[in-house]
Amino acid sequence: MSKAERTKQFIIEKTAPIFNMKGYSGTSISDITDATGLTKGSIYGNFESKDEVAIASFKYNVKKLQDAFSKEIDKQTTFKDKLLVYPKLYSEYANLRVTKGGCPILNTATESDDTHPVLKKYAERTLNYWKEKIMYFIDQGILAGEFKAKSIDTEKTALTIIALIEGAIMISKLTNSLDNLSTIMTSVYKVIDDLE
Repeated sequence: MSKAERTKQFIIEKTAPIFNMKGYSGTSISDITDATGLTKGSIYGNFESKDEVAIASFKYNVKKLQDAFSKEIDKQTTFKDKLLVYPKLYSEYANLRVTKGGCPILNTATESDDTHPVLKKYAERTLNYWKEKIMYFIDQGILAGEFKAKSIDTEKTALTIIALIEGAIMISKLTNSLDNLSTIMTSVYKVIDDLE
């Protein structure tokens, strides 16, 4: 890695938690310079704009999240167990400490839907990737004989799992109650159990 690449990575790592907690609009260039200890000129010497820093930070936060889940999913031997990683890890999200401020997909989607079309596009792509991954596990579970084939609408099930998880995160953050997160995750477990 060149010095410029290392500096760019340093900026991303230091600002990613700030963008995830404060959002694009709430994060100022002063927040970025304070977090990194670099000058405004140094920030803009590595990134063309605040937008570019925000997008890189979103990608970084999502990659950290995806890596944590992939690590656990790869340990599982059945497709049901791979799906169960989602409610299990999200139930323990506060302890997972992957990203400060909660789920970067939810945070970015909520803020950007009416205000930042580029970030919205990245959040949508990430959501679609997640949906496709869940659909893949369900389809493979059907082929392996783990799940009943005829009665499963794969896309509907994947979207339901995602909606329950993201809704649970939003409600638990809004009410400041991890109990709400655990309560709603029981519904995710049920959706997965009902595939059999």
